[in-house]
Amino acid sequence: MIVVVGLAFEARIAAGPGLHVICGGNGKNLPATISAAIADGCRGLLSFGVAGGLDPALQPGTCVIGSAVLSGKRRMPTDDPWSQRLLQTIPNPVHGTLLGVPAPIACPDAKRALYLTTGALAVDMESHVVASMAAQHGVPMAAIRVITDPAKRTIPSAALEAMRPNGTIDMLTMIRSLLKKPCELSSLLRTAFDARAARATLRRGRQLLGPGLGIPEARNVESGFGATGSLGWRTGGSGPGYALADRRTFHSAD
Repeated sequence: MIVVVGLAFEARIAAGPGLHVICGGNGKNLPATISAAIADGCRGLLSFGVAGGLDPALQPGTCVIGSAVLSGKRRMPTDDPWSQRLLQTIPNPVHGTLLGVPAPIACPDAKRALYLTTGALAVDMESHVVASMAAQHGVPMAAIRVITDPAKRTIPSAALEAMRPNGTIDMLTMIRSLLKKPCELSSLLRTAFDARAARATLRRGRQLLGPGLGIPEARNVESGFGATGSLGWRTGGSGPGYALADRRTFHSAD
């Protein structure tokens, strides 16, 4: 199975035996990286990680299981049996549409506008790419996204500037930015607390889902991707990347 994340800490949480974890970072090479991984064999694609809240009712740490992913005017449904399994396993989730965008949505006004125009519950930078690749290759897809910055919260510029293209955090850049804008200290601390709640939910959900990340057992498995359907997946290898100590596979798209 292929798990796609945007940040390095999400990759560490998601990783496990038999999983190929791709960290999208700034998303520049993400479609090509996913396609190459699918070519090596893939039971399913999972978008996993944090998201920005669009629905003002959703608090940090709320888990959203995607029913569909929006990208522009395109609406791509997720795999229903897989999504239902996720909903039954993860405590107190919400089920709804995710919006995919190419860049962070940092301010409340922009979040509100997107919520009113799309009805999506949350926004992230990977799910639309994952859904598009899944549709292109005939592979089932699901999405687990946890709210980190709620709809009414602004993401501090210090946090945005510290994001490296490979999904890691540049702490030195964050400190330098904060020295230039010390007024952001309180909002940066609030962002850190929100992120802590999101990480806790991600870790708990990952533990509860176990090695297979909730994917239902394959039926009528073919040797290729031909006629697959919701429950007809191919088992396959872990694909390119570098192996960690417990035989996990991690790959940066950057």
